[in-house]
Amino acid sequence: MPAFPAMARRLSDADLAAFVTDGFIAIENAIPASLAAEMRAILWPMTGCDPDDPTTWTRPVVRIGDLAGGPFAAAMDTPVLRDAFDRLVGPGRWLRRGSLGTFPIRFPSAEDPGDAGWHIDPSFGFEQPDFMAWRVNVVSRGRTLLMLVLISDVGRDDAPTRIRVGSHRDVARCLAPAGEAGLTLRELVEIDFGGASRRDTTLATGPAGTVYLCHPFLVHAAQPHRGARPRFLAQPALLPAAPLRLDRPAGEQSPVEAAIRRALETND
Repeated sequence: MPAFPAMARRLSDADLAAFVTDGFIAIENAIPASLAAEMRAILWPMTGCDPDDPTTWTRPVVRIGDLAGGPFAAAMDTPVLRDAFDRLVGPGRWLRRGSLGTFPIRFPSAEDPGDAGWHIDPSFGFEQPDFMAWRVNVVSRGRTLLMLVLISDVGRDDAPTRIRVGSHRDVARCLAPAGEAGLTLRELVEIDFGGASRRDTTLATGPAGTVYLCHPFLVHAAQPHRGARPRFLAQPALLPAAPLRLDRPAGEQSPVEAAIRRALETND
């Protein structure tokens, strides 16, 4: 599998087919590097750390909550991303964002960050105080894409998100028998997401401004930072304007829907 080459500014049919098979697409330069730098300049003071003094980098991860407006809204509204959302989800089937979600900022550290387990991002049941009790169902109620937005350059040693390639199909097969209620994250972990651990692992690396557009069922994990400079990343969800439908005619299915249908009709 290629090591994440830069994608064309408009996703091709081959890119969409790869999304259905692999569960993600990486788009370099989806956000201008200058905009990524502007966001880092805002985020650094919020970490409580000095960018020029590594002795202040005392925690393996600092989490910053959702930030809206300004460069954070602009980052989700670039022409290349709007076009990619239309192609992956369908025109009129997704909601525009004015923010960039939460920011797990990882610092070089020998300490276990404590959050590096394999998971998917649940999309409903948030009234439960236990994260592991949050839920997901086969039509991905409440979420149509997971995004990994690289706000700094991310190399192999810079705590890149780990991805189980094709694992979204394993998860879809687990969820189908559970119907509308779906399963909790705890239940999915207990069954290894339907055997996702057998899948190859790849890393979400790339220059600042790269965006990974991921199927909402894609199994992924954090990891410790072994590099030299902190890693800045956002992980917003793309929300649906209407529920996913698995009964659309083949020509009307989005790639997100087609990936679920393929999983339920095959065992690959």
